[in-house]
Amino acid sequence: MASTKAYLDYVLEQLSGLEEISYRAMMGEYILYYRGKVFGGIYDDRLLIKPVPAAVRKLPDAPMELPYEGAKEMLLAEDVDNSGLLCALVESMWEELPEVKRKKKPAAGKQS
Repeated sequence: MASTKAYLDYVLEQLSGLEEISYRAMMGEYILYYRGKVFGGIYDDRLLIKPVPAAVRKLPDAPMELPYEGAKEMLLAEDVDNSGLLCALVESMWEELPEVKRKKKPAAGKQS
């Protein structure tokens, strides 16, 4: 089941207290970024968060769920209605999030 744009819009509204929130649509789901780093995503209309230590501390009782088969488990953010909690959560995670991997461009002059 794909996620709805309405749910994405709701989550983005809840995160509107933070600047530099962006998203990218991917195969019917949405990858969420804060200041250029992936912090989670929307999968089947569920907000799932990367389980970095800061997120685990903020959501100690959150269940772990799979975004899709074959993926690593993520934390389910159950209290999406609590904008203050969500913004504090995402902000606290930023330092611990990995940098986004950039695709390498082929070397100039080489053809495949």
